[in-house]
Amino acid sequence: MQIAYIKFVGTHAEYDKVDAATDSGSVMSVKERTMEITPIRTKKDYRAALRIVSELVDQDPSPDTPAGEHLDVLSTLIEAYERKHYPIDLPDPVEAIKFRMEQAGLSIKDLEPMIGQANRVYEVLNYKRPLTLRMIRNLNKGLGISAQVLITDSAQ
Repeated sequence: MQIAYIKFVGTHAEYDKVDAATDSGSVMSVKERTMEITPIRTKKDYRAALRIVSELVDQDPSPDTPAGEHLDVLSTLIEAYERKHYPIDLPDPVEAIKFRMEQAGLSIKDLEPMIGQANRVYEVLNYKRPLTLRMIRNLNKGLGISAQVLITDSAQ
């Protein structure tokens, strides 16, 4: 994995002009823009980056073109901003099991090899019994549910 550090060289006033130009939807098309990459620090920066990415996605550029590279770099910056400012909590392990059961059309009987007899499966699904290490390993292997999800505490 390569990490690129991009530095804006200029005054605050010049930065504000660049930001204002992208924020107000300037007449300059994405094709005419040079790759001006700045950190995404504020919601205003975030919204401006989303607008540019939307324009680039509409163009559907090839990854090896300047527009494709611009899209790739901005997407990475947006992802980092969202990870920091809009974290997604892990789902409840029992709800994750139920969701996977629904997705795959599984029944209680299908979970027995991973959890135990039917009464034990019902106890787990009704929050009456916690998952054991063996169950977590089996569910991870059998259903493909992340072990990280399965080891979190249940909401109930």
